[in-house]
Amino acid sequence: MSLFFVRQDITKMKVDAIVNAANNSLLGGGGVDGAIHRAAGPGLKNECAKLNGCGTGEVKITGGYDLPCKKVIHTVGPVWKGGQFGEALLLRSCYRKSLELAKENGLASIAFPLISSGAYGYPKDQALSIAVTAIREFLNEEDMDVYLVIFDRESFAVSKRLCDEVREYVDNNYVEKEVVLGNRSRGGWYDVSCEPLFDAIEYSPNCCKKATLEEVLDNLDESFSEMLFRLIDEKGMTDVECYKKANVDRKVFSKIRNTKVYRPSKTTAVAFAIALELPLDRAKRLIELAGYSLTHNNKFDVIIEYFIKAKKYDIFEINEVLFEFDQKLLGC
Repeated sequence: MSLFFVRQDITKMKVDAIVNAANNSLLGGGGVDGAIHRAAGPGLKNECAKLNGCGTGEVKITGGYDLPCKKVIHTVGPVWKGGQFGEALLLRSCYRKSLELAKENGLASIAFPLISSGAYGYPKDQALSIAVTAIREFLNEEDMDVYLVIFDRESFAVSKRLCDEVREYVDNNYVEKEVVLGNRSRGGWYDVSCEPLFDAIEYSPNCCKKATLEEVLDNLDESFSEMLFRLIDEKGMTDVECYKKANVDRKVFSKIRNTKVYRPSKTTAVAFAIALELPLDRAKRLIELAGYSLTHNNKFDVIIEYFIKAKKYDIFEINEVLFEFDQKLLGC
């Protein structure tokens, strides 16, 4: 399963468990902690009062009460004291132990806030890096849908240097063109053969020129799935290694494995190109076999091209940048 970044109020997440960035008393406080207690109602505080608090870096679990989730996992993040007092290890423990507790309780989906990045003062870029690293390591071993919930843009801080590099590349390579409009959707105009990923101005004109899937396949020597599994074999990867590295759900991967003509979304096709660490020409070929293209009149495409040319194939890092630029994330 996958890691998703979402901009949302965590108290509205319809998942098996949400994580509360609590204080040691577990009796409620400010920020995320207070919001969760208010949304859950008095039953949550009553149960928490019986738990005898929680140590920093540790976890406790309760019911969800009036929240749309089944359970609340409470964890106490460290207060930032300059980074010399084991803060990173404690913050990492919050994520790892929350995930392990969710697994122990048979929970298949979990949503985290960015722990300790508010009143506890943890630098947001470092807090994000620790969160993503801890979650990624868990997902390398286990299957679970994990959401990192960002309430507002100020809560999310990707490396400034990386974002500046990507922004400069986009500024130098993005060519805004008039879009040929197809059908109207809630998010903009799009052709019936494409999923509506972006607002109208972000669409590639090439998107509206695609033939039907049958026409594409009739003119290709190799389907997307055939090329994908050939490349997996050539790279010496296992199926599990590939779909986890691509941040793709195993059920979707199974459909691709079992259906020669399966057509993935563009973000899934690109995710596999990244997971396989393909050079740009081969990445474009794999993506084309799914019925898509990379162009310079689509910011998503330009960002992907930047990372491939730079040989930076960390899909979670790429997704952080895509999230920062308000683009759809890789995987599914």
